[in-house]
Amino acid sequence: MNQVRDYSVGEVLKDGTRVAIRAIRPEDRDPFLEAFRLLEKDSIYTRFFSLRGDLSDAELDRAVNVDFVHEVALVVTTETARGETIIATGRYIASEAPNTERSAEMAFVVEEDYQGRGIASRLLTHLAALARRQSLVRFEADVLSQNSAMLAVFKRCGLQMRQRREGGVVHLTLELTANDSAVG
Repeated sequence: MNQVRDYSVGEVLKDGTRVAIRAIRPEDRDPFLEAFRLLEKDSIYTRFFSLRGDLSDAELDRAVNVDFVHEVALVVTTETARGETIIATGRYIASEAPNTERSAEMAFVVEEDYQGRGIASRLLTHLAALARRQSLVRFEADVLSQNSAMLAVFKRCGLQMRQRREGGVVHLTLELTANDSAVG
């Protein structure tokens, strides 16, 4: 999986915006922090299930220093007046449970000005393809029930999906081994 560390593809969003979807790198520390600071409170809440201030140095280091074996993290960047700017991130963390089918917990965040352009769907497609290479068989995700946009992304992704509601959280299980054509 060392090649995942160098993963990078260029894509054009449905509105014509050119983006790069690539593996996160340690040198993304400052741009990652800047992207986090630009998020609105609602986006932070729907990603972390709580309001929070800045990321600690330890959280920031953990976010950008990924092993690409148990954890894979991708960023979506675009060129702005400030140069390459991170506009979205997606990651999965594989379970460590022995003697089980391998699964991973996944999460996304897309900067508000870029939501609704298909970025989360593209991240899911790339992450699913990478997860299959690692012999993962499913993704798990917890989504706040009011996050209708993210729930819609998962419903449209083409993967077999199960969901269960626990209070205000919808737990989703996406099967990566299903015979689908929409992802990966």
